[in-house]
Amino acid sequence: MGTKKSAGAPRAAYDEMAWVEKIVAPPEEYAEETEHHCRLIKARSRVEPKTLLHLGCGAGGNDRTFKKCFKVTGVDISRGMLEIARKRNPGASYIHGDMRSVRLGERFDAVAIPDSIGYMTTLRDLRRAVETSRRHLKPGGVLLIVALVREDFRENNFVYTGSGKGVRVTIFENNGSAGPGKTTYDAVIVYLVRRGAKVEARTERHVQGLFPLAAWLATLRAAGFDVRRTKIGHAYDRFLQGDGKYVQRVFVCRMPLPPGSRAARAGVRNSRGK
Repeated sequence: MGTKKSAGAPRAAYDEMAWVEKIVAPPEEYAEETEHHCRLIKARSRVEPKTLLHLGCGAGGNDRTFKKCFKVTGVDISRGMLEIARKRNPGASYIHGDMRSVRLGERFDAVAIPDSIGYMTTLRDLRRAVETSRRHLKPGGVLLIVALVREDFRENNFVYTGSGKGVRVTIFENNGSAGPGKTTYDAVIVYLVRRGAKVEARTERHVQGLFPLAAWLATLRAAGFDVRRTKIGHAYDRFLQGDGKYVQRVFVCRMPLPPGSRAARAGVRNSRGK
């Protein structure tokens, strides 16, 4: 979680400015939400989930909680964020890579993209990220994605603040629609960093993906997933300004077991016994 990650983000946002994540979004602030993700994964999995691949792991804030439940491997495109993640979670493994194309040559009991799927600004990219997830997931395992869908979009304003070691950081974010029928929206970010009397300002325009619910379901089902979904409606309330509202969808997607496998047969027997 933390500040919302954006598609097509300039390198400065997640390399040069990666350090602000520790100040404005300490992991303890969203541990409860990550614990909820863990429960969803365990509840839907047909295998005992011991290993988790975190795509778009950022600075590893979620991993402080994920690692209590799983052995974590994180992948991110930002070297600056990965540097922080490695220091924050020395027991986890971190790999530089792009969720659209990374191939690790192994499979995991679970895959999670709880905070970075907005990097996918076209349906092609979204399909590639889902395919990456599928390739790295064991049969019976679970893919968890948290996303903003078009039907829930509002033109919101957010403010994130924090301080530490003589530095105070304020981040303003404005979300604006790219227009009817578009698959993206704009997020304009303003960083204000104060060190005593000195103030540094930086403004960036990011682009994030925005797809209708039907496109999400079609993409996930086409990859072979059994999809269930729920909502998160209040995770960003403390950052929202005015009468804003920010609702996210959680897709909890299970990879089918091979027909005839022992676990699949056990599942059929259990369902008949209910």
